[in-house]
Amino acid sequence: SSLNSQFMAASLQPLRDRVRPPLRVLLVGINPGIRSAQIGHHFAGPSNRFWKLLYDSGLVPEPIGTEDDVRLPEWGFGITNLIARPTRGIDTLRPAEYAEGQRILRRKVRRWRPDVVAFVGVTLYRSVFARPAALPVVLGLQAERFEGAAVFVLPNPSGRNANFTYAQMLRAFRSLKRHLAESV
Repeated sequence: SSLNSQFMAASLQPLRDRVRPPLRVLLVGINPGIRSAQIGHHFAGPSNRFWKLLYDSGLVPEPIGTEDDVRLPEWGFGITNLIARPTRGIDTLRPAEYAEGQRILRRKVRRWRPDVVAFVGVTLYRSVFARPAALPVVLGLQAERFEGAAVFVLPNPSGRNANFTYAQMLRAFRSLKRHLAESV
């Protein structure tokens, strides 16, 4: 039932950021899913390809899973969300939550000073930079900066996102790897 799932989501704890400077890339999700909040690890949905993409692209040197999110700082990565509240989807997120999340994210980026802020999802990028849906967004490095950091757009790897094939997602993650290699 919808009411029961709303109650369950309200009782879940926010996910902890996984960050330890020095930080090359801050990966930013829109908000945690229910499964992630239940187990306390990022990108935990059973159909989510995030962890496979990190390894297949060469961004991390070994296969890792959601329970390894605490290890991301070993490779210069950090992970956070724009909005802390866990939900089944993004349709219940309110405009005020986006605005507050952006204020908090700007503060985090100023404090942690990553080289790159990688927005995981075109919808998330559009919301942060107020891009209308009519303007296409190309995955990869963007012209904007975010609190001094380079901006990168990665596809949302959720199994519910049918906008990109795995091959297209992998190309985007590999382009982040190339960008990092070129900016050493």
